[in-house]
Amino acid sequence: MSNRSITLNDDLYGYLLSVSLREHPVLEELRKRTARLPNAMMQISPEQGQFMQWLIGALQVRRAIEVGVFTGYSSLSTALALPADGELIALDISTEYTDIARPYWKKAGVDQRIQLRIGPALESLRALLAAGGAGTFDFAFVDADKENYLNYYEALLQLVHTGGVIVVDNVLWSGRVADESDTDSATVALREFNRKLATDERVALSMLPVGDGLTLARKL
Repeated sequence: MSNRSITLNDDLYGYLLSVSLREHPVLEELRKRTARLPNAMMQISPEQGQFMQWLIGALQVRRAIEVGVFTGYSSLSTALALPADGELIALDISTEYTDIARPYWKKAGVDQRIQLRIGPALESLRALLAAGGAGTFDFAFVDADKENYLNYYEALLQLVHTGGVIVVDNVLWSGRVADESDTDSATVALREFNRKLATDERVALSMLPVGDGLTLARKL
């Protein structure tokens, strides 16, 4: 028994994957393709993708939104877990990486469920709100520029309905958020984001040591 989360060394992490990971073959292909990129660490881990799929199934999500796509592993994970008539609106500023994603979405047969919008994410979120999107989403995932996390969160809190869930990545930031001497702008922004959510009574909150830290906020 333990009264705190266990630390995963390489052997234990390998064991965890060996007895729990059920990765779709196209997800595996995309993960291996992304691993060749110099910034491959921006991709979520496969067990995190599977956890998000589990959440989407448990919550019976039909409409989802993602802020930050990169090469599309999290988007593909989400789309595979959606029902046939489900929809994911995926927001990113880069065509360089999302162009890698598109063929894999198509190969997995879920490209029709994903609506990719290229441009500044805040503008896209505000456009959704202006178009009457408030309270119409079941699930949101944020993995983008950390300095805008609070702005994304506030917009998404309007877009998801009561009971909807916002999942936010990188909230532990490789431990840097706990080092007050680290004044990098992304670290400071994450520290402030975590502090504000800790007392936000509009949501039920849980922060998990999954991947690089995962916050789950359910709108009350």
